Amino acid sequence: MYERTMDFSVRIINMVRCMPRGVAERALAEQLLRSATSIGANYREASHAKSANDFAAKLKICEGEAAESLYWIQLIIKSNIMSQSKMTALEQEAKELVAIFTTAAKKAYERRKH
Repeated sequence: MYERTMDFSVRIINMVRCMPRGVAERALAEQLLRSATSIGANYREASHAKSANDFAAKLKICEGEAAESLYWIQLIIKSNIMSQSKMTALEQEAKELVAIFTTAAKKAYERRKH
């Protein structure tokens, strides 16, 4: 997951560099950059968690940041800032990251109960 979250961050950075430079576009780009790059950072923090509770909480943060990234990607598409064809792979990867971290967080919370 380290590589995958890093690759997603790099792909988002490169996509944002191609976005138009208007006020709305800049605001959306900043929001997306924050959430997308936060996924990997929080995953790395999770790997150094001090407890099972801390680990589960960090995975939940990853899930939330992935879901937020998906939202910004879909908003960029729906507002016609970037075309669907240019964003399909990023949108799919965001959906997969949401699913992965949702499952991982759920399992982590279940494991800490035992």
